[in-house]
Amino acid sequence: MITAIALDDEPLALKLISQHCEKISFLHLKKVFTNPDEAADYLNEHKIDIIFLDIQMPDINGMQFYKKLAAPPQVIFATAYRDYAVEGFNVDAIDYLLKPFEYDRFLKAVYKAKEHLEFLATQDVNLNSLFIKVNYEMMKINLRDIDLIEALDDYIKIHIKPVPVLTLMTLKSVLEKLPSQEFIRVHRSYIIPISKIEKFTKTKINVGGKEIPIGSSYADVHETLLQRSNVMA
Repeated sequence: MITAIALDDEPLALKLISQHCEKISFLHLKKVFTNPDEAADYLNEHKIDIIFLDIQMPDINGMQFYKKLAAPPQVIFATAYRDYAVEGFNVDAIDYLLKPFEYDRFLKAVYKAKEHLEFLATQDVNLNSLFIKVNYEMMKINLRDIDLIEALDDYIKIHIKPVPVLTLMTLKSVLEKLPSQEFIRVHRSYIIPISKIEKFTKTKINVGGKEIPIGSSYADVHETLLQRSNVMA
């Protein structure tokens, strides 16, 4: 079962999304929200597969909301504004629905999300290297050479020697391609290789000569690192 929530400042839009979701047997719409803060709090406490997200809302732009999420689910934007379509796909949106949308178009977007989630669940992770796009070419990076991965707006900076590389990608996307036993996300802006941690506390980690903060939404990182260090001791 795929789980979802919806965030939109228009109750009628949420009602339409709810009605569409009820027709899809493999999709469970857990909650709907008109308040972005309440939606963010819910996502911090629950693992959700998809968020149906409006863009033009009174208190925050939907793009800004999504980029601030610590562990964002797959996103399907549902909006009356086509001007944001390109930006939507730059944050790896599954689809971009223009209001008013019919059930068939909605179903197509959900199936795209389903296929992507199934792919992520079954793909084989290469434990040794990663190919990323740099300057219109595919560049092979050995995982053991990565010192740190840092988010820079729509790009990520992969710290390797002698020169770091930039690629148009999100932290969420690259984390899905990395072995979870070797890399851990500790902040909305940082992924680190566990083997290169020099020391850590509940609020910060030292790796590669840099001090990296542990984000407030990643409070379980300290416990996870303690457990793994006990195994290795």
